[in-house]
Amino acid sequence: MDLNFNKNEDHNKLKISDLRKKLSHVKLGGGKKRIEKHHAKGKMTARERIEYLLDDGKEVVEIGAFAGDGMYAEHGGCPSGGVVVKIGYIQGKQCVVVANDATVKAGAWFPITGKKNLRAQEISIENRLPIIYLVDSAGVYLPMQDEIFPDKEHFGRIFRNNAIMSSMGITQISAVMGSCVAGGAYLPIMSDEALIVDKTGSIFLAGSYLVKAAIGESIDNETLGGATTHTEISGVVDYKAKDDKHALDTIKNIVGKIGDYEKAGFNRTESKAPKENPDEIYGILPRQRSDQYDMLEIIKRLVDDSEFEQYKEGYGKTLLTGYARIDGWAVGIVANQRKVVKTKKGEMQFGGVIYSDSADKATRFIANCNQKKIPLVFLQDVTGFMVGSKSEHGGIIKDGAKMVNAVSNSVVPKFTVVVGNSYGAGNYAMCGKAYDPRLIVAWPSAELAVMSGNSAAKVLLQIEKAALEKNGDVLDAEKEKALFDKIKQRYDHQISPYYAAARLWTDAIIDPLETRKWISMGIEAANHAPAEKPFNMGILQV
Repeated sequence: MDLNFNKNEDHNKLKISDLRKKLSHVKLGGGKKRIEKHHAKGKMTARERIEYLLDDGKEVVEIGAFAGDGMYAEHGGCPSGGVVVKIGYIQGKQCVVVANDATVKAGAWFPITGKKNLRAQEISIENRLPIIYLVDSAGVYLPMQDEIFPDKEHFGRIFRNNAIMSSMGITQISAVMGSCVAGGAYLPIMSDEALIVDKTGSIFLAGSYLVKAAIGESIDNETLGGATTHTEISGVVDYKAKDDKHALDTIKNIVGKIGDYEKAGFNRTESKAPKENPDEIYGILPRQRSDQYDMLEIIKRLVDDSEFEQYKEGYGKTLLTGYARIDGWAVGIVANQRKVVKTKKGEMQFGGVIYSDSADKATRFIANCNQKKIPLVFLQDVTGFMVGSKSEHGGIIKDGAKMVNAVSNSVVPKFTVVVGNSYGAGNYAMCGKAYDPRLIVAWPSAELAVMSGNSAAKVLLQIEKAALEKNGDVLDAEKEKALFDKIKQRYDHQISPYYAAARLWTDAIIDPLETRKWISMGIEAANHAPAEKPFNMGILQV
């Protein structure tokens, strides 16, 4: 390997090390002292509960581990959004598990908590996966109630989804393992079956203090809404458990008896490891986001047997399209080619840019995958669509619109991996979050924004310079550079994959070597949900 490969490798492995450190910190939730207090009450933490519930030795992925990262500092922070969400297996059945983390503000709901819970339900709905709620929450975080309570995508949407999911036949099981108050009390009761842990679980619309204030009744919380009350008097809950493990064992027994599901029928054969060494991804991926590399070499290290059958290989070369297998699953891959390429006419095209011919090729390929019922995988490293008079006169807007239309109307499941740049309309055409990928993940090398930090800083600098000059201020070269650096630093912070993950623009930041697992588990989940409508692009036919 050459020196550049080794430098890339060192750079990317440091990013992976940083990712692991950040994940270790996030997994502490509210911190070691609060975990110890939680244990002192005889309770398991959210992560311990999920680990106990899921099958040993089976694959698992976590959704939104970095949700809330760097947000709500004035409120003490909200690690992982105060809720842990994982996709794994219970008694061999793939499920979504949602567990409130009571070490974070007693499991109270911040705005990002609501968004993350809705994302978990969205995954369950799209894939018809059973969902398990492990409830331990003090309800809405009152200092921010205006940002979590009344709007369409706020707290109340959870219970609306409970009802919709029930009508769809999606299994929902709730275990009340701590507080479950106010509006949150509806979640377990709107589930198919509900459990409560004796002495630690409680359900009520209003706690003892509020009851005293509202109607003057004096009553303790256990008598008001404890396990005995709700399993023997009100009949609100179906099972009483003696402790956390008993509740989780009961869930295992219930899930183990769920019948089989109708399959979408995605093609799968025996899994084969890539022939090319996946570890070499670290050396291929460049240190600088502006540098070129061959995306085909990345694909060879992600797909079974390193076999990639290219579609229209000699046409629209800034996009790679073709068929492959990932962990045995047949997939159609749409990937940005990140090196400068030459057309048949001898013209040079920039890597990472979508041209008219590239968009046309991708549109046709996406339509083919829909016709053949082949899931789509998008590998993003895109700076946008080509601009300029030649492209405009050639109809780049029309061709781009067709590609966006095909992505939007695709009925096969889509999975997006942000490898590098994800800028502007390129993010949309390559199935960004707004285009409903079943799962969307980013590598630590990813950047998501309208444009690069350097380009944005230049634009914003000109605007600020014009404003200053209008007021009679003149910037010398030194001050101009200082202002540019300040703007770029602020913008670079916002294009970080961690900034995106904190806001759930992506489901996770992952080690590139985990990509095959995420896509395989994603397609397995999608196989639970046959398409309900045919592929149709409307007036923008290919």
